[in-house]
Amino acid sequence: MLLILMAITSFDSLSTLRAFENHTNYIRRDLARRENTLEQVRTGVYESGDILSDYAVIESDAQAQEGFRSEFQSIRSETTASLTACIQSLPADEKNPYLHLAEELEQYWSKAVPILSLPATRKRGLSHSALRSEVLSQYSEVLSITKEISALNASELKENDRRVAESFTLFRRRLLLFATMAFGFGMILATATIVYAGRLENRIQAKYRESLQAQRDLKELSSRLVEAEERERRAISRELHDEVGQSLSALLMDVENLTEMSSGESAFRQGLQKIKTLAENCVNEVRNMALLLRPSMLDDLGLIAALDWQAREVSKRTGMLVDTVEENVSDNVPDKYKTCVYRIVQEALNNCSKHAYAKNVRVAVRQKGNHLQVTIEDDGKGFDARRVRGLGLVGMNERVDQLGGVLKVESDPARGTRLQVDLPLPDASIDSGELNS
Repeated sequence: MLLILMAITSFDSLSTLRAFENHTNYIRRDLARRENTLEQVRTGVYESGDILSDYAVIESDAQAQEGFRSEFQSIRSETTASLTACIQSLPADEKNPYLHLAEELEQYWSKAVPILSLPATRKRGLSHSALRSEVLSQYSEVLSITKEISALNASELKENDRRVAESFTLFRRRLLLFATMAFGFGMILATATIVYAGRLENRIQAKYRESLQAQRDLKELSSRLVEAEERERRAISRELHDEVGQSLSALLMDVENLTEMSSGESAFRQGLQKIKTLAENCVNEVRNMALLLRPSMLDDLGLIAALDWQAREVSKRTGMLVDTVEENVSDNVPDKYKTCVYRIVQEALNNCSKHAYAKNVRVAVRQKGNHLQVTIEDDGKGFDARRVRGLGLVGMNERVDQLGGVLKVESDPARGTRLQVDLPLPDASIDSGELNS
C-alpha cells in the first residue's frame, strides 16, 4: 500500500510539474512573440518618421527621394506583415487591441504616403508644423497604442504568474497531503515491522534457549549413560572375577585333586584331565572378559599400566605391533579422564585392526601443562575423514566433548590415520604432574 501511494504521488507530481512547465513556457513564448511584434511596429514607426523628416529637407535629389520611398515601402510591408501574422496567431478574445493597432497603423501609413509623393515645388511650401499636424499625431497614436498593449501583456504576464503561484500552492498542499499519508503509512508499517520483528526475535530467543537446554540435557544424559555403562562394566567385571572366576578356580583345584587321587584308572583320569582343560579355558576367558570390561589395573596401577596391558593383549590377539609412549603423565589423573583415554585407545586399536588392517600402531600419551594429549597413529589404509563418521568416532567425540576436550582426525587412503585428543585437566592433576616432572 505504501509503495502504491508513493508511486501515485510521484506520478502526480511529475505530471503536475510537466504541465506547469509546458504552460509557463507557452505563455512566455507567446508574450515574447507579441512583444517582438510590438517592438517591430515601434521600430518601423520610428524609422518611417525619420524617413519622412529626411525626405522633407531634400529638394532636388530625385535618386535620394526614390530611395526614401523604397525604404519606406519596405518598412511598411515588413511591419504590416509581422503585425498581421501576430494577429492571426492570437485567440479570438485577445485580438481586439491588436486589430485597433493595425487600423491606426494603416491610417499612419495612409497619411505618410502622400507626403512621399509630393514634388519638390510642393515640399518647399510644406512647413514643419504641417508635417507634425498631418502625420505626427497619428505617429504618436500608434506608439501610444503599442505602449497600452505592452502594458496589457505585462498585466497578463502578472496574472499568469499569479495563477501559476496559486496552482503551485495547491500542488504543494496536495503533495504535503500525500507525503503526510505516506509518512503515516510508513510509521504504521515501521511500527508493525518492529513489533513483528520483536516478537519473532523473542520466539527465536526462546527456541534458542530451548535448543541450548536440550543440548545440555543431551550432554548430561550422555554423560550419565557413559557413567552408568562404566559402573555396569565395573560391576560385571568384579562379578566375573570374584564370583565366576573364583568358582571356576575352586572347580579347577578340585579337579586337580581328583586327578591326583585317581592315578590308577586311566579312563577316569583322562576324563578329569579334559574337565581340567575346559575349566582352565573358562578361567582364562572369564579373566579376559573381566579385563576387557574394566581392567582392574586401571584402578589399581593407573592409566599407563592399563594401556601397556591393552597394547600387549591386542598384539597377542591380532598380531598388530602396538607401541606405547608416555611423557610426564601424572598419577593423580581423575578416574573419568583415565577412563576416557582408555576407552578411546581401546576403540582406536579395534578400528586399526578391523577396518584399517594396520601393521604398526603408535600410542603416545603426554601431559603438557594443563592439558593431557593423546596421539594414535597407524599405517593402515586410511579413509576420508570428512565423509566417513562411524559410531566409534561418534562415541569418542562424545566422551571427549563431555570433558571439554577436542578430538581431531586426520586420515588419507595413502598415509594411514592420525587421531589426536586434547583434554584440559583440573588444577590438582597439573600440580601433581609438575611435581613428577
